[in-house]
This record gives sequence, C-alpha cells and structure tokens, in this order.
Amino acid sequence: MNPIRQRITVLGSTGSVGASTLDVIARHPERFEVFALSAATKVDEMLAQCAQFKPRFAVMASEPHAALLAARLEQNGLATRVLAGPAAIEEIASHEQTDAVMAAIVGAAGLAPCLAAARTGKRLLLANKEALVVGGELFMRTVAEGGATLLPIDSEHSAIFQCLPEDRATWAERVDHVLLTASGGPFRTRAPGTLADITPAQACAHPNFSMGRKISVDSATMMNKALEVIEARWLFDLTPEQVKVVIHPQQIIHSMVQFQDSSVIAQLGTPDMRVPIACGLAWPERIASGAGRLDFSALAALTFEAADAERFPGLHLAWQALRAAPGTTAVLNAANEIAVEAFLEGRLRFDRIHAVNLETLESIRPSKPSSLADLLELDAGARAAARAAALRFAT
Repeated sequence: MNPIRQRITVLGSTGSVGASTLDVIARHPERFEVFALSAATKVDEMLAQCAQFKPRFAVMASEPHAALLAARLEQNGLATRVLAGPAAIEEIASHEQTDAVMAAIVGAAGLAPCLAAARTGKRLLLANKEALVVGGELFMRTVAEGGATLLPIDSEHSAIFQCLPEDRATWAERVDHVLLTASGGPFRTRAPGTLADITPAQACAHPNFSMGRKISVDSATMMNKALEVIEARWLFDLTPEQVKVVIHPQQIIHSMVQFQDSSVIAQLGTPDMRVPIACGLAWPERIASGAGRLDFSALAALTFEAADAERFPGLHLAWQALRAAPGTTAVLNAANEIAVEAFLEGRLRFDRIHAVNLETLESIRPSKPSSLADLLELDAGARAAARAAALRFAT
C-alpha cells in the first residue's frame, strides 16, 4: 500500500539547499508533493520550479518580484497563487495543508517562519542554522510546545542525529561529547599573514560543496562551524564543552558521537546535501537521494587536524558566546551577517570580518530575550553596531 503523499513547503527554494530538496522530491513523486515555495528575488528560477512542481503557492520576498512572477505565471498558463513578504512566508510555513517544511532561508530572516512552523506542529526540516543560533531556548521551547518534529538538515547535525539513539531521553546518560567535522575551507593551509589579500571569488570557492556566497564565506572563516557549535548545543541539549570540532579535509565523515564507554559512532557519505535532505524527508525510513555511493576501495587516506585558532579565530567565538549572557549568540550571528555582506561588496577585508564580529560582541550586552520581538530588537541593535564597526575597519 502506497503511503499518503507528504505536502512539502520549501522555504528558500531557489537556493542550493532548496534546489537539492526539489531534486530529491522529484525522484519520489509517489511520496511527496510540493505545496508551496518561497524565494527572495530569483523570478526566473521560481517560474521554472512552478512549471515543474505546480505548487499551490509561491512567495517572493518583495511585492515587485511577486508582481513580476505573477505576470510570468499567467503568461505561461500556470495557476500557482503568488504572495509577497515575510507574513506570507509565515503563512505557508504554518498552513494547515502543509505537512513538512524545509527551512532553507539563510540568515536571521528564517527565524520567524521556523517559529511559525514549530508552533503549528509541522515536521520541520531545519537547514537554517540561525533559527537556533538566534532563537536558542525560545526556538526549542516552541518546538516542544507545538509538538513539532525537528529534523536537522545541515550535514554535520544530520550525521550526529543519525548516530544518536532514537530514544532522546537516553542521550544525557550515554553521550560524552559530539565531534563536528569541518573541511577547513579553501584557506586551511594558507599562511595567516596572507589572509588580508583574499578576494570574494577566492572565499566562495569551497573545496567540496557548492553553496551560496554567504555560506561559502562562513566556511572560509570557519564561522559556519562556530554557528554549528551553537546549533548543536541547542539541538542536542549539550553543554558547550560537549561540542568539539575537528578538521577533516576529505569531508567523508560528516560528524561523530563519542559515548560514555569511549566508543565512537560516525556517519559517512559523499559530500552531497541530498543525503541529509533525503534522510529528513523520509525519516525514519531511507530513500534514494541521487547522491553517489562511497567506494571504500578507491578512498584515499582520511585525515584529521586541530582547528588553528590563529587562522580561524572566528570559530572560537562560539564557545565564548555560549558562555556569555543569553542573546549573545544572536549578536554574533547578526554581526557576522553584516561583516560578510561588507566583505562580499568589497568594503571590508577578509581578515577584518573577525574584527567586526569581536567589536560588536564587546559593544552589545544583551538582556535575556524572551520573545521573538526581543530577539528581533537585539538583532537590529547588533546589526547597527556591526555596520558602525565595518565602517571603522573599511578598506
């Protein structure tokens, strides 16, 4: 007997994770149907996705882009209804006909729709790490109160999830710590003194994954791993000390869990985001992802290194922020978004991204945020401070 098809809403459908999600969905039309899609500005890509998947709703971030999409859809005889703006994104994330939400909007902008999906008890496939970095305790409380099913999609957190026992109540007594692996990015072996000369094109050339520009820069600075440390702390209810990072350039081992008896369980696979996406879509079942399979007879050596604090100072801000006042991780995330934006626009040197982040952390002392409004206010204040810092450190 065929299962009832899950109705999937994909937030950030024209990004790399969103596109990979649709690729997996297309391989299993008997299991999944696309209910709604959202994107920021890529009208042509959204039009193509609507033509292929025929969702009920398509949401663009702004009214002008929505109007353009609506006109193009009408020209092509497509019946998808077009909406615009943040409220519309929350609407499709929490819609009563949405069964599962792929949350792949990059940055703090993804927090509100993630909370909306959690409040309404959705199966929430979380690729937006900022929901936990910014939302932390509030986000996890909303998941619990809404009865949502939270499934991590970041390859490292999906790996840890797959290594842990299914009974979450046993994690505390069984787990000693988790080990997040990191590729080290394109500058793993580069002399720290030469980092000032790095261009945006060089920073966006990830050695293993094809990712968006902002995430690629975060990989190059290892800030992506700092955010993942924070995410893992909340996702798996760990202390900061129970989250460790090791550089593994081949990215075959996606992460590991060390248990109290000193045994280690690791999840391995090719570096293809369709694997964790397929895992999240079908969990606890397994389905074909379209990714290539590992050939152990052809694998070269798997190597591991400590993360160099001089080359990757941003990574170590994760533990500093987690030990600081509640809300500090939200400040770090906001500062980093502003600093990376300035770097990509040619207004800030690569090696000064960390300087902006550090100065913002030192200038903003948050009080404990207890609501989304508190978090958004804190985020806005941190962004203002980071913009001022970026101006001071400008090239």
